[in-house]
Amino acid sequence: MAIKSDRWIRKMSLEHDMISPFNDKQVREGVISYGLSSYGYDLRVADEYKIFTNVKHTIVDPKNFDEGSFVTVNGEHCIVPPNSFALARSVEYFKIPRDVLTICVGKSTYARCGIIVNVTTVRAGVGRIRYVGNLQYNAIAS
Repeated sequence: MAIKSDRWIRKMSLEHDMISPFNDKQVREGVISYGLSSYGYDLRVADEYKIFTNVKHTIVDPKNFDEGSFVTVNGEHCIVPPNSFALARSVEYFKIPRDVLTICVGKSTYARCGIIVNVTTVRAGVGRIRYVGNLQYNAIAS
C-alpha cells in the first residue's frame, strides 16, 4: 500500500466527502495551520475538551474512567495543567475507505509548547467504509 498524495486526498474529499469540512489549501493567517498539505491533512481541534484532574486521587483505569476526574471546558482555548492531559476531537468529520490506514501525529507547533499528541491510527470498521466520525485524541502537557 502506497502513501496517498494530496491529489488523492483532494479527489476523495471533493468527490466522496472523505473529509468534511474540507479545505483544499493550507489556512495559516492568524491560526495554527490546517487544511490540505503535502501528502496529508492538518485537522483542527474542536472547541470542547475533557481535562483530566486528579484532585480526588482516583486510580486511573483506562477501561473504567471516573467521569468525576474530568472537567469539561468549552471555548477557543484550553489550559492543560502540567502532568495532565486533555481529550479532544477534530472539527473535521472523516469517512475513511476500508483499504486506507490513517495516522494522526502531533504538530511541531504544539510540541514546541510542551504539548504532545499520541500517535493514533484509525481502526478498521465494517463494510466498504473503514472509519466514519470525528477523530478523538489526547494531548499531554509535559
